[in-house]
Amino acid sequence: MYQRILVPTDGSALSKKAIQSAVELASRVGAEVVALHVVPRYPVSYFEGAMTVTNAEVKRIEKEWAERGQAVAEAVSKAAEKAGVRAKAVTVKSDLVAESILAAARKHKCDLVVMASHGRKGIKRLLLGSETQHVLTHGTVPVLVLR
Repeated sequence: MYQRILVPTDGSALSKKAIQSAVELASRVGAEVVALHVVPRYPVSYFEGAMTVTNAEVKRIEKEWAERGQAVAEAVSKAAEKAGVRAKAVTVKSDLVAESILAAARKHKCDLVVMASHGRKGIKRLLLGSETQHVLTHGTVPVLVLR
């Protein structure tokens, strides 16, 4: 059925629900899990009078975020391995979360994406966007959405 399942996670309680479902499904069908955490880039302001941050500080912060992101992805990998499921942890540095999920699915040859959705509606969805909706409409592999 499925050979490789991509599980994007931000470490939230809602994404933990998706992780649990993905690991259980992978265990039942003998699939591998690829845990993905997308790490944002540090926002740099070019406006006059903005607070300045040195390049060294930006690098230090981005390194800290990357390490934290890798820890989130590795926690998923360890949980999967504990359940007897082969897994790998992947982090990607990007501000385009949905595009990074789609690219990871292609790169790792995943045939299913399991992810959570906050179920935002109205103005919140307009302002905050929907990474899940973007993955659903632009992806080429099946997507299992959990809420």
